[in-house]
This record gives sequence, structure tokens and C-alpha cells, in this order.
Amino acid sequence: MPEEIRERKVRMGIDVGGTYTKCVAMDNLTHEIIGKNEVKTTHDDKDGVAAGVVQSFRNCMAENGIKPEDVVFVAHSTTQATNAFIEGDVANVGVFGVAGGWFESFLAKRQLALKDIVLDPKTQKVIKIFNAFARKKELTPELVNSTVDELINKGAQVIVASMAFGVDSMGEEQMIHDAAASKNIPATMASDITKLYGLTRRTRTAAINASILPKMIATANATESSVRKAGVTVPLMIMRGDGGVMEINEMRKRPILTALSGPAASVMGSLMYLRASNAIYFEVGGTTTNIGVIKNGRPGVDYAQIGGHDTYISSLDVRILGCAGGSMVRINDKEVVDVGPRSAHIAGCEYACFTPEDEIVDPQIEMVSPKPGDPSDYVIIKLKSGKKICFTNTDAANVLGLIDEKYFAHGNANAARKAMQPVADKLGITVEELATQILEKDYEKVSACINALADKYQLDQESMKLVGCGGGAASLVPYCANKMGLQYSIPENAEVISSIGVALSMVRDVVERVIPNPTQEDIRDLKKEAIDAAVSSGAAPDTVEVHIEIDSQTGKVTAIATGSTEVKTTDLLKECDESEAEQLAREDFGSKVSNIHLAAKTDKFYVYQGDKDEKHPVRIVDKKGFIRVQCSQAEVVKCKVSSYLDEVRRLWEDTAVFKTDSILRPDYFVCFGPRVSDYSAVDLEHIELLMDLDIGDRDSDEEIIIVGSITEI
Repeated sequence: MPEEIRERKVRMGIDVGGTYTKCVAMDNLTHEIIGKNEVKTTHDDKDGVAAGVVQSFRNCMAENGIKPEDVVFVAHSTTQATNAFIEGDVANVGVFGVAGGWFESFLAKRQLALKDIVLDPKTQKVIKIFNAFARKKELTPELVNSTVDELINKGAQVIVASMAFGVDSMGEEQMIHDAAASKNIPATMASDITKLYGLTRRTRTAAINASILPKMIATANATESSVRKAGVTVPLMIMRGDGGVMEINEMRKRPILTALSGPAASVMGSLMYLRASNAIYFEVGGTTTNIGVIKNGRPGVDYAQIGGHDTYISSLDVRILGCAGGSMVRINDKEVVDVGPRSAHIAGCEYACFTPEDEIVDPQIEMVSPKPGDPSDYVIIKLKSGKKICFTNTDAANVLGLIDEKYFAHGNANAARKAMQPVADKLGITVEELATQILEKDYEKVSACINALADKYQLDQESMKLVGCGGGAASLVPYCANKMGLQYSIPENAEVISSIGVALSMVRDVVERVIPNPTQEDIRDLKKEAIDAAVSSGAAPDTVEVHIEIDSQTGKVTAIATGSTEVKTTDLLKECDESEAEQLAREDFGSKVSNIHLAAKTDKFYVYQGDKDEKHPVRIVDKKGFIRVQCSQAEVVKCKVSSYLDEVRRLWEDTAVFKTDSILRPDYFVCFGPRVSDYSAVDLEHIELLMDLDIGDRDSDEEIIIVGSITEI
């Protein structure tokens, strides 16, 4: 075996999809893809989807000559938590509530007394809750033990310990947790899940977490054991719903963090592999399309809802649509009425465009309900041989010539035409008109979703780009992008972008506190706690960076820590020069921006500005050629560290926009050293506080760039 093969270091990422589980092996230094493998997702296996994770992992190693000692990183996303909620495969939860004095107990007892948590009103799948309560001064080891026993005797299979103001003192929750653990009963401390106040929501989040502990611990044990048997000794990492990864030991405590990790994987693939710093990303699978936002290098994040219940769990803000590459078409006697949410594989059918053309003989329309209770307006095509096939979004796009043969979704357009002809005849239209009707139904859903995300995240509509990922990307993205007048790209390896996202993911942890008037000491303590949490989750200490957000209105302070599982000693990406950076900026600005010029630069960043109508848009490009920041209207200042506060205060006044009932103040982006940091808050005092923590102790003669950006709502 060649020397370079024997000495390579490999990152492996496994993504669990609804239909397929895909593994990708990547070179740790160059991020080149070494190999891929996919297996059918093992929903019905006794070990659940974990069996497919291990199978694809082992296959990928064997097929590509990867030795166990070559592997420096292995991670997987999982649908296990999400599926447990959907299917109601959850444990009964005993909530042990605690509060302090008489009045506090009077209020808290009602907030702690959770009702059964309904996961699906239609199927009546619920998390069964049993409640117990004690006042803080009554807590003794004997009382704690007897109360835990009482909850177990009622039927509780897991325990939640939740105390009013437990985020300030976790000793009581720890006592309950340890009592349950001594009886081999899984337990969750509410304040271990989140440090935010809001007793009912915090307790509910902990109860949802506890309900999947037994299932997830069993899955974690099975997966880790199999990876160890394969000879791989590095820690097994699990994808979180917020786009980071954590060690499997952390997943054993907080499995709820893995909910929605499937959609998160595609986001991180777009962000880490494609370096898409500003985009609407699509992951188009066979059944669902995930759509979300990356703005200035950060994905949109929000609190997750599980079974319609608000939680304190951060996840990537991904909209999931039931129209994708394999979505079945629904018709009446006059027109296409909808597309999806059922897909061809649910009906046990192949796509028409992937069926040999000579098999499509005497196609006949058949109307079906793919699953019991579904409407009977889904159309399939029965062939002379008795075989049944479907035409889908992928077929429609192939008929219209929208899918280049280099894309995963490219198929036989003539086969699709032959299958669609009977339906076109029934509706009195051409096959092309039928294909257009199909894609129009998708466009209605997709455009509404994009517009909602653009409004929520204040995206510059004219510089938005669509990044298409997933095997079905070419079936939807070109049509929707052209209709909306947006640029789009479908990159190489788009069909495995989620697995790539898992392989390249960083460790991520979030610490949140309510601190109405935070001091520098408060922020330093929070940063340290976030760093410690990231290190506990598997990050190398020297790689951890922390981003602080302050919500002046609610007093919530958020510390987001990200880091690598190893210290990076090299970066093989070639640096771009000024002319290359300018070309990248011009392409990103688009044709309507004039007078594009270099407004400022440091040894790590170029800042370009142009004119458009009455505005002056800005792009910050780093030396690796990535657009780090897009602003539709901004002012650029280069200054020394010694005078940065004066410039920040001047921009606060000079760039303000006065409205009838409000004043819009700038968000700041500051380029210093190798970092570009963003700062936004309601008041200048908090912005100065955060900047001082980052910049205050740097060399006073160092030159930095400040961009003051205003987004008019």
C-alpha cells in the first residue's frame, strides 16, 4: 500500500436518512472524499437505525482500505430521538419537584405539576407523567429515597429532578438524581438541560429528555460497542440538532439535543464543506425538503418545538416541507391538486424516469391511498407487465429538461413522458403542461418558506442565493430559483452533503443565563462555563472559541462555544490575492451594484463597498476567499485599537435611521487578527462591554476594521 495511503488520517460521517443511511470518509487534512457507502436505513432492526449506522461505517472502511488507526474522527446523526417522539416509543416519567419557602412552594407546586405530554393528538401518543413534590427544608436522604420509590411504584421508569431556582443551586436536584441512579433508574436534572428560568418550560424540557433516556442509552451502547469492535478507539461523536457534535457520553445524559440532527447535518455540510456563508440551503431528499438559512457564516437557530410543545432546546431553524424529489402527484378530474407528502417509496413504486423505457407499455392510471387514512387522489401508473410506478417531481423536472446529466436526479425524460401521458390526456393538457403544474405546486410551498425565512432573518433579498443539496436537489432548486429570480448552485457531492456535514462538524455547546445587567466578570464566567462545556463534549481546549449574545430586553445572555476535536496544525487552503477577492465580491454583489472598490483591508480580510441606488452595500472577504459578511447598507472604518471606541460611538449616531416610532441602530462587524466578530444589542453599553472583552487587551497600535450595518425592516 502506498505510503501516503498508510499514513492518512480519516474523518468519517454517517447520516441517517428516512430511506438511506450514508457514510462518507474524508481526508482529515485536505477534506477530499476518500469513499462513500450507503445502506437502507434499518428502521425495523432490533437495534433500530443504529444497525445501519454500524453497517455503513464498516462497509466504508472495508471498501476503501481504511484501517482503524487511520480514523481520527467518527460521528453520526440520528433520527432515533425524533422517531421515538413520532412513534410514542417513550418511557413514563416521574417528576420530583422541589421549592423553597411557603409562598415559593405555593406558586411552584402548580408549575411543577406537569400533565401528560401529548406528542400526537391524532394518535394519542403521550409521555405519561407522575408527580411528587417536597419543600426544600424537608429534603433528607430518607425522604428523597422514599419519594423516588413512590414514583417508581406509580409506574415511572425515569426520574426528573426539578427545583424552583435550581439553576442557582443544583445540590438538591443532584441528591434526587443520585438516589435514582442508586436504584438503576435513569434520571435527568432540569438544570442540567438548561440554565434558563421558566420553571414549567424547563421541567417540561427535562421530562421530554428523560422520556427517551432508556431507548437512547441502549442505542448509544450498541453503537459504541460496534465501533469499538471495529478497532476504532477515538470517541464516538453524535450530531446535535443545533449543528454541533458531542461525545456519546454527553448524549447519554442529554439525548434531547440530538432531536432534528438529520436536518442539521445538511446545514453543516453547506457551511463547512461548501463554505456557504450567506445562503438559503435546500436539502432535497426523496420524501422531505429541509430549508434553512446561513447568514454571515452562522446558521439560523431557534428553540425547538417537540410535539407542539415549546422547549429550551436550541436547534437549527429548519423548515421541513413534504415535497421532495420522490413526492407523488395528486390529481382530480381537472388538474393537479397537490404534490406529496407521500413519496414513491411509501407506495412501493420506482420513479418513471428510472424505469427502463421499454418496460413502459400500455400505462394505465390507478388512484390509490399510499397509507391507510390517506386521501385516494394519489396517482400511480400500472404497466402491462403488472408493475406499478410513479411519476414525481424528479420526473417533471426531467421532462422539462431542467436536470443536467451530471446531477444525481438525472433520469430518462422519455420514460417519464410515456408514464405521464395518460394523465396529461385525462386532464386535456400536454405532458409539459402537466410537468409545469406539478412543479408549480412545489413552488408555492417553497417560495412561501423562503420569503418567511428572509423576513425573519432580515436577509438582503437581492443577494440571496440558493444552495441545493441532497439527491433530489436538481428536481426542485433550478425551477424555484428561476421563478424567484435567484442565483443557485448544486455542488459536487450534493447527494451526500449531510454525511459530509457530520464528518466536518465542530463540537458545540451553549450556555444561557438570565443576567439583567451583566458585568465583564459575569461574561467572563459565562465564557469559561461554555468553554468547559465544549471541552466536556469532546473539544480540544486550544480550539474553542466563544460567541456572546446579549438580549437587552429579556436579560438573556447566551454563550455559544465551538471547537474541534483536535488541534489543527495546518491549513491547506490556498490564500487568494486582492484581485481574486475583488472578483469574488463582484460576483456576490451582482450586476446592479456599481463603483465597487476596496474600502479597507488587513492582513486577513478585504472589505469591498459599492453603490446601489442610495445605499452602499459591503462584503467582507477573508484571505481564503470566503464571503464572511454581507451588508446591504453599511459604513466602513479602519482605525487603531486605541481609538476603536470613539469610532463605535460615532457610528452609533451617524448611521442611525429614525422611524416614526423607533430608531434603528447599527449592528457591528469587527475584523481583528484572524477573526471577524459580530456585535448587536439594543443598547450601546452592552456592545461596548462585549467588544472590550475581545479587543480591549489587544495591542493599541493594531489596525482593525469596523463595519456599521443598518438593516431596514
